[in-house]
Amino acid sequence: MAEGGQLKKVLVVCTGNTCRSPMAAGWLNQKLAGKGWVAESAGVAAYPGGGASPEAIEVMREIGVDISTHRTRALSRDLVEGARVILAMTERHGREVSRRFPEAAGKVFLVKSFGAEPARDVADPFGLSADAYRHTRDDLLLALGDFLVHLAETGQFNPEP
Repeated sequence: MAEGGQLKKVLVVCTGNTCRSPMAAGWLNQKLAGKGWVAESAGVAAYPGGGASPEAIEVMREIGVDISTHRTRALSRDLVEGARVILAMTERHGREVSRRFPEAAGKVFLVKSFGAEPARDVADPFGLSADAYRHTRDDLLLALGDFLVHLAETGQFNPEP
């Protein structure tokens, strides 16, 4: 548990909260289980209450992550305030979070900013083939792995079970 018995939260943000952010949050929750962290997701233009895209559900199921119960959520003040870290899929998403919630600017990062490569956006597979979703999933897994290494190296969580 985190300080005061509360879980630390990472908020993953994309556009509609149907593909990238639920895939990322689902994988992170599996990896962070029991380590004092929880992942949530939201979209800057999400219509609340929808499900994850069928392709996102399929490609995550292939790696043992079930996001079939995911329900879309719009970015909100409560989600932003409750997050220790906010991971944006694109620079545009990060700018939008900071524009709506200027107080959050210091905790907003591109999901692909923790590795050795230059920071860059994660491609949106919405409306594309399952192979495009797999490519995005694999891109996310590499980036999120770098994020977990960052948390471990900065003493924010213990990678051991």
